[in-house]
Amino acid sequence: MTSLENGGAKALLPRILLVEDDRNLGLLLQESLELQGFDVNLCRDGEEAFRVFLHQKFDLCLIDVMLPKKDGFTLVHDIRGVPSEVPVIFLTAKSLKEDRVEGFRIGGDDYITKPFNLEEVVLRVRAVLRRSMNGERDAPERLKFSLGLYTFNYEERTLRIKNRTRNLTTKEAELLRLLCLHANNILERSLALQLVWGSDSVFNARSMDVFISRLRKYLRDDQTVEIVNVHGRGYKLVVRDR
Repeated sequence: MTSLENGGAKALLPRILLVEDDRNLGLLLQESLELQGFDVNLCRDGEEAFRVFLHQKFDLCLIDVMLPKKDGFTLVHDIRGVPSEVPVIFLTAKSLKEDRVEGFRIGGDDYITKPFNLEEVVLRVRAVLRRSMNGERDAPERLKFSLGLYTFNYEERTLRIKNRTRNLTTKEAELLRLLCLHANNILERSLALQLVWGSDSVFNARSMDVFISRLRKYLRDDQTVEIVNVHGRGYKLVVRDR
């Protein structure tokens, strides 16, 4: 939430990421929501929205499905992969049942079909925020992980096995935590680069390869734990049953 000075007191404005490629509709929605007391950041394509999301904190996302560069469903899939439990409302001209099911399947909280009434949008935004702030979607941040014989403490930046403890660098710890959060699932290469290095440049990609090699060495004392390459996608931390 954004802090706002108001007569000597500070009020907290809920922050909304609005993603709408129609310029006129986007500005109209932004103005309507701001008049109702929300702090709104407007983006016009999915790639821009994801970059903004990675570097700012939002209380809710209001996302059009039909977007240039990265469609709304893909955008929410990437947001959920961060991972993030921020509530999402889809805005769309699609009214097919299959589209609604897909929207909810990937983590949407509500689905508003165009054309819509602006008052309805505001009411739905308030309803989803109310549920979110009452803790229905809250979950504790995971800081400790068990990986076979290893124990990884992200907060302390330590990796332990038996009576040995290895201190990790900040980037090693951040990268290992992402792998743990996606354990036995693919961690997309571009996502890891954006979250840990801030961009997916060629230089940063080479740097990440070095860090992956280091983590593999750190985990080599337990054959049930392995970081594997997924060609064209990224990496997977595989943790097998003993």
